[in-house]
Amino acid sequence: MPDAPPYSHLIAKRFRSYLPVIVDVETGGFNAATDALLEIAAVTLYMDDDGLLHPGETLACHVEAFPGARLDPKALEFNGIDPEHPFRDALPEAAALRKIFEPIRKAIKASGCTRAILVGHNAFFDLGFLNAAVQRAQIKRNPFHPFSTFDTVTLAGMAFGQTVLAKAAKAAGMKWNGHEAHSAIYDAEGTAELFCHILNRWDSLCVEKPWEM
Repeated sequence: MPDAPPYSHLIAKRFRSYLPVIVDVETGGFNAATDALLEIAAVTLYMDDDGLLHPGETLACHVEAFPGARLDPKALEFNGIDPEHPFRDALPEAAALRKIFEPIRKAIKASGCTRAILVGHNAFFDLGFLNAAVQRAQIKRNPFHPFSTFDTVTLAGMAFGQTVLAKAAKAAGMKWNGHEAHSAIYDAEGTAELFCHILNRWDSLCVEKPWEM
């Protein structure tokens, strides 16, 4: 087992007691109400003693399509997912969400935060599918804020003039493998690295840091 990330309470001061958690989902279409959630990955963040953000723990799960879910063949061709593959080891939505949420709750507590805030590339899409699955699974304690997000599309557009994840990552000096993209884990980890890069770069330019006052 890898060591737990060195969570500290510094991050709670930086984001008003919210813990940023990067989320990426792969789905059977674009409609969160009708289309299947098929993969979910999340990356917690931590802040070191110098105030720098780093990716922490990666959490991931394959998800069974909920009963009656729509599976658009074009979406499956795009993300390369075979929902019927015998080695997917997919979990029903409720079990998949519990598997992801439990360590996120622990990270929130260890960081001195009160809630997670979703970070995503086109975050409204990931949050929409997450909230729809939470509602179907009747989960009472969703660790994420129900509507507030941080979106790396906006941040990358501000920092690099790029809104496509692959192009923004390359502009940030990151390596990007197009063959591995569109898997939830790869995209979540890439988005986490991009978010940390932009925030750390911004913070290094700030003479005064209001969150430290």
